[in-house]
Parts: sequence; C-alpha cells; structure tokens
Amino acid sequence: MIKPHEYGTGEDKMQEHLQYEKLSKRALYCMYTAGAAGGVIALAIIGAVDYFWIFPEDITVGKWISMILAVLILADVLISPYFRYHRYRYSINEEYIDIIEGYLFVKRNIVPIERIHKIQTKKGPVDQIFRVAKVIVTTGGGDVTISFLEDERAEQIADSLRKRINEIVSEQREQDGQEEEYGRE
Repeated sequence: MIKPHEYGTGEDKMQEHLQYEKLSKRALYCMYTAGAAGGVIALAIIGAVDYFWIFPEDITVGKWISMILAVLILADVLISPYFRYHRYRYSINEEYIDIIEGYLFVKRNIVPIERIHKIQTKKGPVDQIFRVAKVIVTTGGGDVTISFLEDERAEQIADSLRKRINEIVSEQREQDGQEEEYGRE
C-alpha cells in the first residue's frame, strides 16, 4: 500500500512509485478491429454522399474533400490503435485508480477509491470476440473506464475494488461509532 505521507505529496514522487500495468496484445487487436469497423462505416457514409450528391452535381471541391477525408480515415484506422495501445496504462492501489490514455491528446484520470459509488464490467460485440472487457467505475463526478482488459483481469479488478470499498465503509462505520461513543460521554 502506498501512503502519501511516506513518499511526499508531490505528483512526481507519487508517479515514480506507481506500478503501471499495460494492456495485453488482445487489446491491440481489438482496437484495430473496432477502428476498422468505424472506418468502414465512415467510408460508407462518405461514399453514399459522393454517389448521391457530389458526383451527380459534379462538385469538384466535394470530390477533393471526400478524398482527403478518406485518406485521413484510413490513416487514423492504421495509426491510432498502435499509439493508443502503447500509451494506455493504469495503476490501482489502496487509495486510488490512475489511468493514462490517449492518441493525439493524452488524458489522465485519478479516482479516489473511497469516492466510488458503482462498479460494473461491460463487453461489447468486438470485446467478446477478443475476450476483453471494460471496468466502469462510477463516482459522484462521473464515470471512468479501464478499457481493453482481459476478461479474467477485469473480474479480478472489479472484485478487488468491491472488497476495498467494503473495507472503507467498515472503517468509516467504526469511526462513526467511536465518535458517537465520545459524544455520549
């Protein structure tokens, strides 16, 4: 267990003592498949717009825009999963969950475990093919998701978070009971 008073309160000191976990290769394949599915849908929409509007009207600018969009979509489908996979990492300790993710923009979520209201695991159709799952943690401030975890790991994380939350609730109840006793004396 990492206690803030042992290592100082600076974020640099906190981060150097964290053990981040990375995703399995299944996650990378899932990212590529989901990206390809999204890319096919986007290209189909562009194709439909071209076929029914831009080509019959012979809009030259529209043709160029469509071609540029198609190239950008293809590049994103090929490049985005690679960088997302290598950037994604998470850490869970006794006090909080720390998730770092992103492609062009990096996002870091730090969630205190004592603020968690709800925990759920979720699998989409592509997730089921690659046997990966998400752990969705709900707090008063919103949802945070640990994505692309192997099924077994997702269940382990959900169970350990449930146990830790129960410990925190028990500790708080004990403290509340002690405070009530001192108030009566």
